[in-house]
Amino acid sequence: MTITRRIILHDGFESMAVVDAASAAPAPGILLFPNILGTKEADFAYAEKVAALGYAVLVADVFGQGKRTSRSDANPGLYMDPLNADRALLRDRVNAAHAVLKAMPEVDAARTAAIGFCFGGRCVLDLARSGADIAGGVSFHGVYQAPPFPNAPITAKLLICHGWEDPIAPAEATVALAKELTEAGCDWQIHAYGHTGHAFTDHEVNMPDKGLAYSPDADRRSFRSAVDFLGDLFG
Repeated sequence: MTITRRIILHDGFESMAVVDAASAAPAPGILLFPNILGTKEADFAYAEKVAALGYAVLVADVFGQGKRTSRSDANPGLYMDPLNADRALLRDRVNAAHAVLKAMPEVDAARTAAIGFCFGGRCVLDLARSGADIAGGVSFHGVYQAPPFPNAPITAKLLICHGWEDPIAPAEATVALAKELTEAGCDWQIHAYGHTGHAFTDHEVNMPDKGLAYSPDADRRSFRSAVDFLGDLFG
């Protein structure tokens, strides 16, 4: 197995393909949607873990080439905020990223899924809400509020990995998501981790006073759950 990275430029966006260059057959494709900061090394490293399991991964840029922030910026959400304010635009961007994934020569376009972190979790949910033909999606410490317009029928199976003490996704938002997905007839599951806040997969976050902190246990458990979930989709 030889895991490689390749930049893909598309319509002003810069995504990263992470694939096994030694594989001869197309593999199931996984979209990886990053958090508030946009694509970065941590996402590429996570994608390599996923690719090593036999998947072809696209770390999706939905902000635009060169549009990245850091936690030290005055507004880390500079490029995220317009997409949160215009969910139709976000819907279009995540579907465009899905089209790029399906066009990759390493990908079996009939077998795709999506995973995402924080804002990327919202991307996963909105992709599923758009009726995209993904087999499933995994949201890690995502954002749950539905768009202000009707959804298409949700055909994707969904796994929600959730920190129970997440201030960005409080209990009422989590229950509302469960109600939404149930009413949509979606095959869904929520794994909630006690004593766990937001950003629990992010090694660089340590703000427990704000409810944001890395959790080795939740990170390990959610990855294992995601691996099992993807295996059920494509096994």
